[in-house]
Amino acid sequence: MSAHPYQNLVPDLILDAVESCGYRCDGRQYPLNSFENRVYQVWLDDGAILVAKFYRPHRWSDETILEEHAFALELVAREVPVVAPLADKKGVTLHQAGGFNFALFPKQAGRAPELDHPDTLRWLGRFLGRIHAVGSLKAFKHRPRIDVESFGDVPAAFVIEQDFVPPDLADAYEAIVHDALDRVDQCYERAGVVRDIRLHGDCHAGNVLWNHDGPHFVDLDDCRTGPAVQDLWMLLSGNPAAMGVQLSHVLGGYREFCEFNPAELALVEALRTLRMIHYSGWLASRWEDPTFPVNFPWFNTQRYWQDQILALREQCAAMDEPPLDVD
Repeated sequence: MSAHPYQNLVPDLILDAVESCGYRCDGRQYPLNSFENRVYQVWLDDGAILVAKFYRPHRWSDETILEEHAFALELVAREVPVVAPLADKKGVTLHQAGGFNFALFPKQAGRAPELDHPDTLRWLGRFLGRIHAVGSLKAFKHRPRIDVESFGDVPAAFVIEQDFVPPDLADAYEAIVHDALDRVDQCYERAGVVRDIRLHGDCHAGNVLWNHDGPHFVDLDDCRTGPAVQDLWMLLSGNPAAMGVQLSHVLGGYREFCEFNPAELALVEALRTLRMIHYSGWLASRWEDPTFPVNFPWFNTQRYWQDQILALREQCAAMDEPPLDVD
């Protein structure tokens, strides 16, 4: 992949791409907060606003992107509040321009949800239950899985083999990563056989927009196959007692629409650990993209890797504790 994957994504190309789908732009565009892909708010002549998402070249195949779109449209067809791509007159949602895959979405207004309110957590739980009820109806054929290999082994090996970790911390980081992944395996063993379903995959508060109608889920770019609890644990914060109370509220709404296997609670800290390891690997794999050093200046510093070692040690201790206590 080029170190500058978006160097040819200039303003004229963006506007021409949108207009190639039958829309008339008034010339205004504004970049939105996105690093993996490039996302722009584009104004039309009639005053409407669209969101144009240009996919990072070579990250996803056409088949995986179309499967993302199909999942979103399936959810919308069942009246689940997910922001889905717009289809043209031929029903096409994935377009090409200047060597980029792109899709257009309606602009969805809203704010981040207030996760400290029990009613908000129950409301989110109800809609996640509906998403998972649909997600369990069939399987992805092309989208990847959330598993120990892709979220743990591979990114950990990359940062170690590419010498991102400072020499004086390399042995300590490698040791704690291996220790953490051993405990992740143990958590999966304790959980036993759990059902994998189609997931949102990256269901943190930043991917939920809240307005007077309630939550709207956005950005299915990371939708994957995995255990249901993957879409639940990122809504939680604080100590285990606080997270147990929060998850009880979430599950109170969730179970109105979908069953939840309590054995998956053994995976909460394991999935958190995998996300931490995967995040470091993601930043490392994108470090030659000039956008990343500018926006993540703290990455790859001595302090960053010291903090990672400490955080992984804390995760090892957390994975040794009993699962969350949920009513």
